[in-house]
Amino acid sequence: MKDEKTITVPERTDENISTMPDYESEIIKIIRSNSSPRAIQDKLEDYHGNDIAQVMDDLSVSERKKLYRICSPEMLAEAFEHLDEDDASVYINEMDIKKSALVISELETDTAADILHEIEKNKRLLIIDALDPETRSEVNLIASFDEDEIGSRMTTNFIVVDKNLSVKEAMSELVRQAEDNDNISTIFSVDERGEFYGAIDLKDLITARSTSELDDITATSFPYVYAHETIDECIEKLKDYSEDSVPVLDNSNRILGVITAKSVIEVVDDEMGEDYAKLAGLIAEEDLKEPLRESMKKRLPWLIALLGLGIIVSGVVGAFEKVVASLTIIMAFQSLILDMAGNVGTQSLAVTIRVLTDENLTLRQKFHLVTKETRVGLFNGLLLGIVSFILVGLYIMLFKGKTFIFAYAVSGCIGISLLLAMIISSAVGTLIPLFFKKIKIDPAVASGPLITTVNDLVAVVTYYGISWILLLNILHLG
Repeated sequence: MKDEKTITVPERTDENISTMPDYESEIIKIIRSNSSPRAIQDKLEDYHGNDIAQVMDDLSVSERKKLYRICSPEMLAEAFEHLDEDDASVYINEMDIKKSALVISELETDTAADILHEIEKNKRLLIIDALDPETRSEVNLIASFDEDEIGSRMTTNFIVVDKNLSVKEAMSELVRQAEDNDNISTIFSVDERGEFYGAIDLKDLITARSTSELDDITATSFPYVYAHETIDECIEKLKDYSEDSVPVLDNSNRILGVITAKSVIEVVDDEMGEDYAKLAGLIAEEDLKEPLRESMKKRLPWLIALLGLGIIVSGVVGAFEKVVASLTIIMAFQSLILDMAGNVGTQSLAVTIRVLTDENLTLRQKFHLVTKETRVGLFNGLLLGIVSFILVGLYIMLFKGKTFIFAYAVSGCIGISLLLAMIISSAVGTLIPLFFKKIKIDPAVASGPLITTVNDLVAVVTYYGISWILLLNILHLG
């Protein structure tokens, strides 16, 4: 048995951080140098494509054009894979047609289609015409799907073999196809009709005996999706299986392409971004470069709707003018009730939207979700109601100089209102997205601002209603 060695990991200090390589500065220095084109290319080949992508925005247009001329299409494509399509389309526009077509040809087909979609139509057509026939066909295939269909996110970079081949023959076919397709961790097999049959792990293929049948190492229960399925329908399946590649089939069960793990991450990120935007009361995501007018168009619809609800809330407060005039002290605690109601409603909303990503949720499970969230609101409201009853009562007695009975009558009203508002808000935060889901509207539309405003209405009616009944009509404290 070998002696065990203790590995000491150096503590990460500010001094260590300051000595870490600054790849971006190094790359910019290389590009701006007076070295020969070949010398610059040789030096840049030592850097990851992501590092080169990160510096492109820091370069001037003339410096980027120098980079385009020096670097091979393969190097540029590697960098472009790490850019978003908006930035990538700007840089493609800076190239001549021939060079841009060569770079597009080296990209994953889904990335190429996304970038081309952002380019002005006339130049896009010129670039597509300059592509080789095979790449042009693949790009047009990806572009033929709607943005919300999973086929728009697939790539045609995959290996496919006939199920009737031997292991030795499959290895030869893998080597042949790997010249054009480097996505080789999973190999897909098809039957004599060209229909998807199963998947083979590269490791299993390498370690199998050459005389073995390919069928012995083929997983026929491998997950797959159909190209015209929506991303929302596929997302959970893709996340659950966590495969490097999942085949995308046409309606005849033939493989059109694959969804890679990288694409799944991008899809999940996009979906989360859209949901986050909707939770903020936006109809779509925004970015830093978006014009003022476009940002206003995205925000105004919800703001106008929420303004209407806000006026209703204010009207309700006005209806309790007598309560406010008789007991002005209760105004000081209005924000406490409103804030807590809004908070628990938003929490229930977030939980419900996450649960509703499961398309197979049963009616019983939905009912359980509502009752669970309501119970959470009940017990949290009970605990916080008791705490507020004690602390608010002490505050009114000690700092406002009120009697014990008056102080704890008001704090009792606040505690009861808080309890009821939290119960109702938890239920509202769950029921509204369930309602939207039922009528075939994205439940994320039940945004945070909407839930908060609805819960403000609930809290105001609850708080001032109980104050009017308990403090004025029963205890006659006004």
